[in-house]
Amino acid sequence: MTSIIVVEDESIVRMDIVEMLAAANYNVVAEVGNGEKALEATDKFRPDLIIMDIKMPKMDGLKASKIISKKYNIPILLLTAYSHCEYVEEAKQANIVGYIVKPISEAQLLPAVEIAMRQAQNIAELRFEVDHTKKQMDDRKLVEKAKGILMKQLNLTEEAAYQKLRRKSMDKQVGIEIEASKIIEKLR
Repeated sequence: MTSIIVVEDESIVRMDIVEMLAAANYNVVAEVGNGEKALEATDKFRPDLIIMDIKMPKMDGLKASKIISKKYNIPILLLTAYSHCEYVEEAKQANIVGYIVKPISEAQLLPAVEIAMRQAQNIAELRFEVDHTKKQMDDRKLVEKAKGILMKQLNLTEEAAYQKLRRKSMDKQVGIEIEASKIIEKLR
């Protein structure tokens, strides 16, 4: 079940949003009225999604969104009575996956939540792929550097250096990148 925090300073609007979400079987884990409380609730509950108003007392939604985005990869769906370009531009800076202009209807909110959750999933998958690809590239660089060291020290061909590195990693039952790191460390 998707967990959501609702951040809205107008209690009636907040209550309506919570009711719409509950009726659609979403788990509203917290409902708060300002950005500071949003930070506290996020730290406590780590929700799947945050629905946050922009204009609020103490700390506005954009500032809270930026802080949350730096700390967590939680998608944020912004609510606002304003459709000014400056808010849209500023919203692009944080982990904002949607933007709804008030007044909010169920027909508007529920699809926005579904799309926000799907976009967050897409982003998470892309981050995983990027991280995985970066690790593969870093590992490949280690192997290439270690091969170069073996070629120079032992006067081996590139293929022979790779086979030696591969054989060592297999004998020790460790990844080739780990064995490459050890060879590079010995040189330092």
